[in-house]
Amino acid sequence: MSLAKLCESISCHETNIISDSDPLFSWIMSPQSSLLNPEIKSYPISKSEPLFALCWSLGTDSHLWASLKPADPPFRCRIPFPPSKCTRLHTHDYLELAYIVSGEFSQKILGKIITFREGELCLIDKNCLHQDILDKSPSTILFFGIANSMFDDIMNSHVAEKRITAFLHSALMKQKNLQQYLHFRPHDDARSDMEASLTQLLLELIRHDLASPHICRGLLMRIFHMLSTRYDFSLSRELRQKMNWILFEEITSYIQQHVKNISIQELSEHFHFQEDYFNRLIKSKTGLTYTSYLQNLRLLKAKELLLHTKQSIDAIAEEVGYQNKGYFYKIFVEKYHITPAHYRKKHLTGE
Repeated sequence: MSLAKLCESISCHETNIISDSDPLFSWIMSPQSSLLNPEIKSYPISKSEPLFALCWSLGTDSHLWASLKPADPPFRCRIPFPPSKCTRLHTHDYLELAYIVSGEFSQKILGKIITFREGELCLIDKNCLHQDILDKSPSTILFFGIANSMFDDIMNSHVAEKRITAFLHSALMKQKNLQQYLHFRPHDDARSDMEASLTQLLLELIRHDLASPHICRGLLMRIFHMLSTRYDFSLSRELRQKMNWILFEEITSYIQQHVKNISIQELSEHFHFQEDYFNRLIKSKTGLTYTSYLQNLRLLKAKELLLHTKQSIDAIAEEVGYQNKGYFYKIFVEKYHITPAHYRKKHLTGE
C-alpha cells in the first residue's frame, strides 16, 4: 500500500468518530482565536511512547479529517474549516517532523508564510512559534511527534551529519532564545526511499506491539540518515549563522584529516554541497580562497612533521600532498622565508 493510500485509510475510514467535546479534538486543531498567548501543545499520548503520528487529510469539502497513531481505541475526527483558516499560534513540548504526502501545505513560521510541496519535509523545534494554514486542499500531511528520548538515541547513533544533530542538540538543551526549523527538499532519487521508510514507520505505529518502539527507532534513524545525506535544507537566519560555523569546523576538520589527497570534488561528494559553496564558506571565515587555505594547512602539517618525525623532506612533501618536490620547496620558502631543511635544523638545534 502506498503512503497516500495508507494515510487516507486511517484518517477517513476509522469507524470511531470522536466529538468536538473530546480533548483530542481541540488538540488536533485548535482554531485561531483572539487570545494573544500562544498555545503549548503537550505530548498527546503516554511519555513511555517515544513516537506518534498524526495524519491530516484536507478535502475539497472544506473539512479536515484526522487520526492519531497509536491510539486506543482507534479514532478519526472531522473538523470543518473555511478557506485560509489558521490554527492557533502554538509551540510543542516535543519535536515535530511533517511530511507532505500529497498536495501542498502552508505554515506561518516565525512570522513568515512558508509553503511546503509534495515530497518535502519540515522539522520544527519545540520552541518555534507557528500556525498551520488550511488553504491548500486537497492535500495530505503526515506529522510525527518525537519524544526527547528518541532524539537522544538518534544523536548518540551518529547516523546524521553534524549539521542535523546540532539542531537536535540545541532543541534538547531547551535553548529558548533560538527558535528554529529545517525545510527539507529531496534530491531526485530520494523521495521513493523516504516514502517506503515512512510507510513502514506508520504501519509499525498502527501495529503497536512490544517490538514497535525498537523497530520505530531503527526506521527513524534511517529517515534521519536520508535527511542528512539525500536532502537539501533551508533554515532560520539565527540557526543558519550557527550552522555555518559548525559546517566550517566540520569541513576544515575533514580537510585536515585528508590533507594529502583532498580535492574540492571529494568535499562536494561527502558534504552534498555545490563546489563553489566551499570557496564562499572558507572565504567568509578566513579571508582565503579554498586553494590558499588548503596550502596553509599542508604547510602547517609539513612543519609539524619536520619537527616531530625523522622522515626525509621529500617524504614529508609527499605526505602533505605535493608530488612536485620543487614546488613544495618554493611555497615553503615563500611562506616562511627559510628552507625546510634549515627550519628543521633551526628548531631542533636552536641555531
